[in-house]
Amino acid sequence: MRHQYPLPLHHSWPLFERARHFDLGWVERAGVRPPALPPAAADADALERAGIGTWECDLADDSLTWSPTVHDLFGLPRGAPVARADAVARYGEGSRAAMERLRAHAIAHRRGFTLDVEIWSAPARSDWVRLIAAPICVGDQVVGLHGLKCRIPG
Repeated sequence: MRHQYPLPLHHSWPLFERARHFDLGWVERAGVRPPALPPAAADADALERAGIGTWECDLADDSLTWSPTVHDLFGLPRGAPVARADAVARYGEGSRAAMERLRAHAIAHRRGFTLDVEIWSAPARSDWVRLIAAPICVGDQVVGLHGLKCRIPG
């Protein structure tokens, strides 16, 4: 039986609210405090121990950089290169459409977003994952996106 996450979270938010929304990645992880972002090496280790992965997408070529936890969430070998198209194909259809809309909005309007998505880590297994994203800006131009991903307990 497939788990249905009943109340998905999805919304766009301005960059000045970044710290507040990145804290959403720490929901239900008692005893672990959120690090100051962007994470330093020690903070990245704390994220990994808490089951929270970090990711980045360079918009120049859509290349992805994932922490080991994100590879685990997608059911892929740690450290394996991943094409964005292959990663996006693992999203459930409704989740993929919502993520692409919010991603385009984030890039066009320099806004972050939070979205609960269904990820198929294996042909017969899906999990709900909280995706938190914020644009990386150079001047007024968005050059990338980065954020957190964590499995939603349930």
